[in-house]
Amino acid sequence: MTLGRLTRSSTHALAKGPAPAASKNLETKFKAPQNGLSESISQNPVNSHPRDSPSTPPKAKRVKRKAVDSTPVTPTPAQVSSVIISYSTGDIDDATPPPLPADRFAEPHITNAPLKTPGGSRLVTYTKEVINASPSKTSIPRPTTTTGNLLKEACDHLIKVDSRLKPLIEKYPCRVFSPEGLAEEIDPFRSLSSGIMAQQVSGAAAKSIKSKFITLFNQAPEEGLDEQAWGFPTPAQVAACEIPFLRQAGLSLRKAEYIKGLAEQFVSGELSARMLIKASYKEVLEKLTAVRGLGKWSVEMFACFGLKRMDVFSTGDLGVQRGMAALMGKDVKKLKTKGGGKWKYLSEKEMLEQSEKFAPYR
Repeated sequence: MTLGRLTRSSTHALAKGPAPAASKNLETKFKAPQNGLSESISQNPVNSHPRDSPSTPPKAKRVKRKAVDSTPVTPTPAQVSSVIISYSTGDIDDATPPPLPADRFAEPHITNAPLKTPGGSRLVTYTKEVINASPSKTSIPRPTTTTGNLLKEACDHLIKVDSRLKPLIEKYPCRVFSPEGLAEEIDPFRSLSSGIMAQQVSGAAAKSIKSKFITLFNQAPEEGLDEQAWGFPTPAQVAACEIPFLRQAGLSLRKAEYIKGLAEQFVSGELSARMLIKASYKEVLEKLTAVRGLGKWSVEMFACFGLKRMDVFSTGDLGVQRGMAALMGKDVKKLKTKGGGKWKYLSEKEMLEQSEKFAPYR
């Protein structure tokens, strides 16, 4: 999905002037990086409240107040950068920073995110057993790089194939596959459920529904305690609930049925974190699209932003279509008004043919 993210950005004009400095080279292949320590700065507030208490207060003068300008302030680039999350969570609103990343083996075709099980354990693709076993027995390819080098190798490949992507890569750094992004633990049930909640509603509405959903499974919080600290319910907890109970979170009847059905799939073992670790991308698509409420686009987004698989190219995404058409020199404004339904910018065949040279970092 690295190319897909860049093609979304390619419809914007590149900023004039020198490109931002490229990030420092990552650690040598298969060499674990040294952990850095974060610094915290505290500032002591300075109180300045002069005490003026005249015995006879002077006559107050009428001061003409200036009209307050209610025009919204346009944020500066620095302000915008300060609110951008420096990694991707694979969830709709989780802003909890991941731990300092530890270098792990990685490969662009497989699940590179560590996954959490309902029991709280942590699964990664390349365990000692997998590393020492033959790929024919595990069905998992040999690692080709590490999480510390995966993004750099992807960017180098894209630039080598098409040098026009270099300014885009420098201007729009990919935080999803950064070492920090790859360090984040993903709860598959939570991510998929959150995706269903977010379907066809605004981001604010999705966040509100999710917060209420979590509240249903937790006692009244302590004052000041963030809902994120309560923990998302497990599949077993959700599967045991009746639909009317789940709808109290603001879910539609359909969405409540979808999430309950998804929970039942995890409880039965049809879906599991271990399956998502071992499965090929084709198997992930087949398994998840068979679940009611999960279409191909939703699964593609989960595979990319949740599982951190790199060779995910969503041909049905209009943003990706438009960006690729612009990269190919097509007049996207004319194509937008021309019609053509789902494939108004490019046909699926064209997209697959044009993107093949960028594999496995699409």
